[in-house]
Amino acid sequence: MKKIPFLICAAMCASMAVSCGNKDKGDGIGHLYNAALQGNPQSLDPQYANDASSNTVIKNMYSGLMQTEPSGAISCCNASKYSVSPDGLTYTFELRKDNFWFKDDNGNDIIEKSEYFPVTAKDYVFAFQRLLDPKMQSPYAEYYSCIKGGEDIISGRLSPDEAGVKAVDDYTLEITLDYPSAEFLRLLALSPASPCNEEFFLATKGRYGLDDKSVMSNGAFYMRQWYYDPYGHHNILYMKKCDINANLERQVLPSYLSFSIEKNEDDVRQCFKDDEIECFTTLSGSYSSSKYSITEKSAVTLGLVFNQKEGYFKSEDLRKALSLSIDRTKLADELSDDVEAACGIVPPAVEVAGKKYRDQVSDKIFDVYKPDEAAECVQRAKEELNVGSFNNVKILICADTIDSGYVHLLSQQWQDVTGVYIGIEEVKQEEFYQRLENGDYSVALYPLKADLNSTVSLFSEFENDSILKKDSDGKKRSLEILHCDSVPDIVEKCTGFERELLDAGDFVPVFYKNSYLVAYDDNDDIIYDPFSGAVDFRIAKNYS
Repeated sequence: MKKIPFLICAAMCASMAVSCGNKDKGDGIGHLYNAALQGNPQSLDPQYANDASSNTVIKNMYSGLMQTEPSGAISCCNASKYSVSPDGLTYTFELRKDNFWFKDDNGNDIIEKSEYFPVTAKDYVFAFQRLLDPKMQSPYAEYYSCIKGGEDIISGRLSPDEAGVKAVDDYTLEITLDYPSAEFLRLLALSPASPCNEEFFLATKGRYGLDDKSVMSNGAFYMRQWYYDPYGHHNILYMKKCDINANLERQVLPSYLSFSIEKNEDDVRQCFKDDEIECFTTLSGSYSSSKYSITEKSAVTLGLVFNQKEGYFKSEDLRKALSLSIDRTKLADELSDDVEAACGIVPPAVEVAGKKYRDQVSDKIFDVYKPDEAAECVQRAKEELNVGSFNNVKILICADTIDSGYVHLLSQQWQDVTGVYIGIEEVKQEEFYQRLENGDYSVALYPLKADLNSTVSLFSEFENDSILKKDSDGKKRSLEILHCDSVPDIVEKCTGFERELLDAGDFVPVFYKNSYLVAYDDNDDIIYDPFSGAVDFRIAKNYS
């Protein structure tokens, strides 16, 4: 491991500080961004982290072989170039020699002084071995199971060191797949495919990613301080621009990122109101675009889920009646820009090969409104359940997710078409999910969201989410998508999955819901990923 003296790095940082002091005030560059994390990051291990706070820090701290352009295209990042074998099974990456690991001493007992050294092919080999290792329990392992031996490693039949990932030399990485996969390059642009240095990982003695002494950056910013006391105040996470990597992906424009760590969204909103932070993310559509700079992305599908173990909704006919009596065309006329009527499972923001899936497959092909059949279903449900009416039925909704006014429109349609009145019960987020887990509900409006911008991730929710999982045979739709070797194949497969899930009737889509990044209007190019929840400040500009 080649170490470069701290003195050189200090000189670089000093040079950067001088240039920032002389910058043109109007160019938006060199800003110290103040933002907030909703909750303490659970882990800054890219192969493991899956909460929004962690993902925001990781996005600004690490970089991988590939990257996603604003246009949605996939391009090289730490790979200078790559080639694919004619059979589509072997990817060979030539690594850049100017990507470095950087670790600030900051009183660290793992290293003796601040240092940086090259990222090599071995760091990617170790990262993918960790990712697939069942002991790691990475939530992303199956997304990368197309790597040779991946499925057998995840199931424990093969050792992680038998994965088809090889360091040919320090700057040549070879990845072999079990089958051609059109999704593979896109997966390499996601945070779980970031490198991991084995020597540093082992030196942390099980603390990797859990504190500021146990992380090391190869991206735009490095960790300077991370302080969190669950019983205290003034919890912070502070990052500085890493000058040696500052022009690796795109030119990194801010000089510092300072995050306060808040307990909940209400506290984050108050920080924004008090002008202590410059942006925040929310599901609320109540902020005006005339006053703030707002990024909105429709990444959530709100659908009906039913308690099929007890109560009225044991009846398939009653569940079917609610589905068939939703006039989405009429509903669409009464909705605001915050939500739109949903006929399909996949929300509009999900992409396939850089293009919106919904632009390739209109959800109108799934629209079914049959009021006469819905009324017949209600009558059969009454006979089955031996009841004359359905009393005291309420739809459980999360007040933090959607305005109840939209749900009133839905309830009115049900009453008009079927004669069944369903009330509305609003609860806060924590109670909402607790009651779902406990089975304390009849019908609920459930938010479906992928962890990553990928149909693989979206459909895996129906395999892994305890509320959505219904398949007794454990069918893995996500693995079938990975087996697709072309974009048309992915689109066709996903369309079939949507049809299959809609016919099952266990999740009935009603609304597509926007997620928002709200910022003061003197900010540009803060990039928001509504799936992972990550906020990317690498090319952000501030003109205050």
